[in-house]
Amino acid sequence: MAGETTINLVGNLVDDPELRFTTAGAAVAKFRVASTPRTFDRQTNEWRDGESLFITCSVWRQAAENAAESLTRGMRVIVTGRLKQRTYDDREGIKRTVFELDVDEVGPSLLRATATVTKAGHHKAPQQPQQPAADPWTTQTPAAPQYPAEPPF
Repeated sequence: MAGETTINLVGNLVDDPELRFTTAGAAVAKFRVASTPRTFDRQTNEWRDGESLFITCSVWRQAAENAAESLTRGMRVIVTGRLKQRTYDDREGIKRTVFELDVDEVGPSLLRATATVTKAGHHKAPQQPQQPAADPWTTQTPAAPQYPAEPPF
């Protein structure tokens, strides 16, 4: 939709994706990602971790099932989605605001890992294989004609 804030997030999964189903049967997986900036301190000649950003992410339908099956706690992931703000009252009646990511795409980061991708099945009816069209240029040479052993006259 127009006007939505789309962000890309790279970080580590804080916990395994939690897969649930709505009453209508739609799958939704929730997970949290921690993204920690690193900066190099030239005075001490070391890398320093900045303050971590923790964000709750939700992915829907088939992608939710795929994420729950493929991703685990500690994995470095790349997530892209729409940033959402939600306000609610907590148990003490205090108004709280949280930011969450409505995920469009999620996958493992290959910076320090490898992955084997398996295409997930989809719910279309299988198609019958089509017969190739007869191509006169690719057909085999016809066999030599068979003549009867006796002359025709």
